[in-house]
Amino acid sequence: MTFTTLASDFYGFEAQLADHEKDALMRLRTFMETEVKPVVDDYWERAEFPRQILPGLHQQQVFGNLWAETKAGDYSAVYGGWTALEMARVDASIATYVGVQNGLAMGSIGIAGSDEQRAEWLPRLSSGEIIGAFGLTEPLSGSDSARGLRTTATRDGDEWVLNGSKRWIGNATFSDITIIWAKSTEDGQVKGFIVPTSTPGYTATKIERKQALRIVQNADIMLENVRVPEALRLQKGTSFRDTASVLRLTRAEVAWAAVGTAIGAYEAAVAYASSREQFGKPIANHQLVQDLLSRSLGNITASIALCTRVSQMLDDGVQLDEHASLAKAFATTAMRETVALCREALGGNGIVLDYGVARFHADAEALYSYEGTREMNSLIVGRAITGVGAFV
Repeated sequence: MTFTTLASDFYGFEAQLADHEKDALMRLRTFMETEVKPVVDDYWERAEFPRQILPGLHQQQVFGNLWAETKAGDYSAVYGGWTALEMARVDASIATYVGVQNGLAMGSIGIAGSDEQRAEWLPRLSSGEIIGAFGLTEPLSGSDSARGLRTTATRDGDEWVLNGSKRWIGNATFSDITIIWAKSTEDGQVKGFIVPTSTPGYTATKIERKQALRIVQNADIMLENVRVPEALRLQKGTSFRDTASVLRLTRAEVAWAAVGTAIGAYEAAVAYASSREQFGKPIANHQLVQDLLSRSLGNITASIALCTRVSQMLDDGVQLDEHASLAKAFATTAMRETVALCREALGGNGIVLDYGVARFHADAEALYSYEGTREMNSLIVGRAITGVGAFV
């Protein structure tokens, strides 16, 4: 398969990937272009998930590359970032599905699970045999999850009894298991649990009327005396620090997905500008339209550079919370500006699904907020800069 660098990768960062990574990325690009792109507008409008794509998606080299139990080759974190970008440039919701399955659900088990739990669950999640979700955010606890978690876990012999609620949980309407993070009533520490969604007392209700990431099936979860055996408690998860380690893994990939979302809007704007005529010539010939496009490309290029470096730091084992947070805060802010510039380039047509920008423009708002708001990530970076936490 011939490797072709995206025109939107203006400085050619993609060419730095290893040959086998380039081949895998091209297969993913082909899958997204042929199997996903033709259907996403319709599913986005109907707020449904195209589950028929999942078998093919799980055959791509995007799941399980961080864990010995599921790793099929030597794939770098930089390659992992490019896969998030590649999926998001077609549809941010599909990139979000993978982020939840591969990053949050598998990441929780990979980081906080015992060897036995890793061996049992990671291969099944990687192959798509089962679907996972990640339950941390609550109706009254988002940015303050470290302190404000209200869902409780009470030990009762060889079982734990979970009570509480979760909100905005992606994949949760059709997941087979959900990783539930709850505060122990014994020691006050946050612990993680692998909860089969068929467990009595567990209910998931789809959140309706969303205006962003409409394909993602977010749910409100209620936990009413849900009994989970000790064997399904994540054995190495002893505090919120373990939860934060999972979020650090996925936060940088959200930054990459933000770049992909910006590229999706940018590519649509470039195509539109080349074909749309006003004042007797394509609008691409007008100075102000070229300014919109060049500003967009600058945002994209700067974000790719930042994301590449933060993923290299993960590969080198030196990435810290503040590094991932800076990437997420910067890339999502640049994305938000870029999709607005691209929508502006299309004028009124920029709000219509048929012209390729509107979906990216709407979805960007969700990426801007989830996995830590810009403000919270800025405070994580600010603490690293000053040595002083200013969260409250």
